[in-house]
Formats: sequence, structure tokens, C-alpha cells
Amino acid sequence: MGELSNCPECYKLFVKTQFKTVCDACYKEEEHKFEVVYGFLKQSKNRTATLSNVEEHTGVEEELILKFIRQGRIQLANFPNLGYPCQKCGKLIRENKLCISCGKDIKTQLFELEQEEERRQKVTEKQATYYTFQPKNI
Repeated sequence: MGELSNCPECYKLFVKTQFKTVCDACYKEEEHKFEVVYGFLKQSKNRTATLSNVEEHTGVEEELILKFIRQGRIQLANFPNLGYPCQKCGKLIRENKLCISCGKDIKTQLFELEQEEERRQKVTEKQATYYTFQPKNI
């Protein structure tokens, strides 16, 4: 079931669902812009166009083109120079949400965090251990 929301483009009230994120009027406008972008990319001479080239020649905003890519409506396998920005650093990528270097950085940080947790566990265990001393009978 959808929820009542304001359109992020024109602020009209509409029912938002997981598939519908804008009102009907804005959806129709987005569909028209998708047709323009896809028509441009479909031409063989434009298959190697970059994101800025597509924006320049079609007049469609970069964010909307990126939305089409994220939705899977524009398949990057067919267009070698298109991509979307890494969610951490903004570098242009073609798969996943993070570039390779940001992914490695996060894995390194997680590994260091795990090491720190293990060290803390060992310190806590040592502090919680009680030893008894039994003197030798002389």
C-alpha cells in the first residue's frame, strides 16, 4: 500500500509506492526525457558518449540520467563510457555502490575494528580473572 507524499519535483500531493516516486504529471515528463536519452544512446555513433555528453546533447539533467541507470533502465553493458558515482568518493563506477578503493578502505577499517574488539576482550578477560595464592608450608 502506498503512502501520501509530496512530489519531490512539483510538490503536488500523490500516493507514493516503491515503484512510483513522483506524481503522474512528473512521471510522464520523466518518461518523455527517458525516451529522449534512450533515443540518443541507441544511435550507434552515440554508444560511447559520456554522461556529460548525454546531458549536453539531450538537455536532460545528470541526476535524472543517473536515476535511469540506477533503476536499470539504461544498461551500462551496452554503453562503455557511462557510469554512476561511488557513494563515498564520487568516482565514476559501473557496478556496486562503492569503488574498489573505497571498498578496500571500509574492509580495512572493519578489520581494524575487529582487532580492537578482540584486544578489548582479552584485556577484559585478564581483569576479570582472580588468582589465589597458596604459600608453601615451611
